[in-house]
Formats: sequence, structure tokens, C-alpha cells
Amino acid sequence: MSYPEPRYFGDTGEVSALYRPAAQPPELKSPVGTFRYLATTRTTRGEYGLYRVDAGPGPFGVATHFHRTISEGFFILSGTLRIYDGERWVDAGEGDFMHVPAGGLHAFHNASEEEAVSFLMLFTPGAPREGYFEGAAELATMTDEERAEFLVRHDSYFTGG
Repeated sequence: MSYPEPRYFGDTGEVSALYRPAAQPPELKSPVGTFRYLATTRTTRGEYGLYRVDAGPGPFGVATHFHRTISEGFFILSGTLRIYDGERWVDAGEGDFMHVPAGGLHAFHNASEEEAVSFLMLFTPGAPREGYFEGAAELATMTDEERAEFLVRHDSYFTGG
């Protein structure tokens, strides 16, 4: 393995870092929790997207699916996230990590009715996942055609399993 081809060709570097303080409010609040858009495809120039999810106790999660264009990573900050790796369910706790390559089956949900869970989701290359997070709450009210278009637009292919 080697480093990728250069993308910056200057000789002195540039001022371009972005800082996000922990106290910055979340970009999305939903009935299941909050989403912090730590690094979006726009802010990383398409390299990756990094999101922090803080979900309260109780029902929260996504059924078995895969992505055609992006890989996804999960890093558990606190609590327990029940994750499916395509073969088995695992109770992932603080410090645990799972990488899902493009095409990899996966699912996840809060493993506890009493305990909150906090985790990072990493998507690479970057994709506008904010649109998925913000629109997912409306899936139940969409027509079958609207839902299918939404899922394809957001590279989410559910298997029914």
C-alpha cells in the first residue's frame, strides 16, 4: 500500500483547518436523539463525513442494509450499540469499532431500553448523509415511490432481513 496521489501542490501549506468546539449545539435534534455534523462532505472536500449520534434509551436503529458507494465505520463512545456485521449481532461497547466496506451488510440499534448510547459514524468517501438523517423521520409518511427514490438517492439498500 502506498499514499494516494497528491492533492495539494503548494509549497507553503495553507490556513484551512476547521475547529468545532464540543459546546457547539447539535445540527439535528430528533425524538430519538441528536446528530452532530462534525465533518461533512462539504467541509472535507468530499474526503469523508464524520457524525456523532447521541441516542436516548429505547428504540433507535436501522434495519439490515448496504451501501454501493460508501464505506461506514462505527466507534462507540459510551453505552452499548447492538451492531450486525452481516453474520451476527454483537453488543459493541465503549471503545469498540466496526468497519463496513461498500456492499457490506450491516444494521444497528440501541441495545438497551434504559441506557443511552453515543457513537461516531464515519462515511468515506464523503457523501451528504445529513440529507438522509434529516429525511429519515419522514420515511413512514412517504409513498412507496417517494421512499424508494429517497433511499436510492442516499445510497441505502435495505434487504428486509
